[in-house]
Amino acid sequence: MQELVAGVEKIRFDLETDVEQQRGARLLPFPGMDKLGAAACEFFRRGLCSKGLLCPFRHVSGDRTVVCKHWLRGLCKRGDQCDFLHEYDVTKMPMCYFYSKFGECSNKECPFLHIDATSRATGCPWYDRGFCKHGPLCKYRHTRRVLCTNYLVGFCPEGPKCRFMQYLGCELAGHNVVPGSKRPGCEDGEG
Repeated sequence: MQELVAGVEKIRFDLETDVEQQRGARLLPFPGMDKLGAAACEFFRRGLCSKGLLCPFRHVSGDRTVVCKHWLRGLCKRGDQCDFLHEYDVTKMPMCYFYSKFGECSNKECPFLHIDATSRATGCPWYDRGFCKHGPLCKYRHTRRVLCTNYLVGFCPEGPKCRFMQYLGCELAGHNVVPGSKRPGCEDGEG
């Protein structure tokens, strides 16, 4: 059957361009009309939407960081006024209530994040060294820290109590030295 069907990856329909350019979208009959089921306005994301309140698409701002749990079930009544994200993004899903409360979740297809509270409380050693391959899906906490300018110059009077990061090779100042490693502070001899 594969021999009979031609590849359509390179074919571009006029309809696709019309959808991307939002052609044919009529203005709303009155400003502030509910746009709960409408798609997000691509021009607003780029800062180019000139239709304002009459735009038929949702104007979603980028400050929403967690997916709305009511929207996932189709029950969010707040629409554009909702403080949560109305787009499905795995990295921005809220934490699973059952997993955080009881340590397990019986739903095999649970869309929420399953992050162990005890491991999440500890910082990620790989992120502290500069890069974590798991990214936002890491089970450990990623804390963005700023290097101490006093320490970079040569001496920080606050020492390990400084609120800024003090980096020594692959060891953070104030952390314990791991015995048996090539360099002090490097775990598993990776230094």
